[in-house]
Amino acid sequence: MSNPVFLALDLPQIDPAKELLNKVKAHIGGVKLGLEFFCAHGGHGVHEIAHLGLPIFLDLKFHDIPNTVAGAMQAIHVYEPAIVTVHASGGRAMLEDAKAAAAEGCKVVAVTMLTSLDENDLKRTGVGGTPSDHVMRLADLAQDAGLDGIVCSGEEVGGVRKQWKDGFFVVPGLRPGGNGVGDQKRVVTPRKARDDGASVLVIGRPISRAEDPEAAARAIEATL
Repeated sequence: MSNPVFLALDLPQIDPAKELLNKVKAHIGGVKLGLEFFCAHGGHGVHEIAHLGLPIFLDLKFHDIPNTVAGAMQAIHVYEPAIVTVHASGGRAMLEDAKAAAAEGCKVVAVTMLTSLDENDLKRTGVGGTPSDHVMRLADLAQDAGLDGIVCSGEEVGGVRKQWKDGFFVVPGLRPGGNGVGDQKRVVTPRKARDDGASVLVIGRPISRAEDPEAAARAIEATL
């Protein structure tokens, strides 16, 4: 895609969300709608945003038994998403069923390790090794299950790209130079993530909470 930036549009009210998107849509390649947006606005909200003409990344992170996830994937066909997320830790059967149930042309990507987590968080959940180890294990699982790609931090995307050369890699938790990391722990700049092999760059607060969102989006686009 010509512009890999997907704006994380997780705002609690639909009109401000549409207003923000209209300001920046010339400088982004798509829109990510996550749990906060979907729980606040439902399918009606997704259609409202889709009508503004950009590809929709529906980031709902499905994680359940295979039959339930397959049913959920079929239920969201009506929104015509370009990208949908599931959790890699749901296991191979769930991943295979999710992909089989996805609409034609929709990329199904597996969330490996949230960018708000670090090695200490892994240990507390009983997972050994480094974040890179964990991401690589789950990336191998997603590839074997036939998914299109994974979601991982910019710290891991280069290593995964070397082993999965035709994979589709979504990188969130990005912060342009000078921006605070907030609740993220494993962050890089958009330029570095792109250079290391990211297919999609998910950027939220550096644009949505900027004093001038359009200028912020334009400045990020200029670095790519």
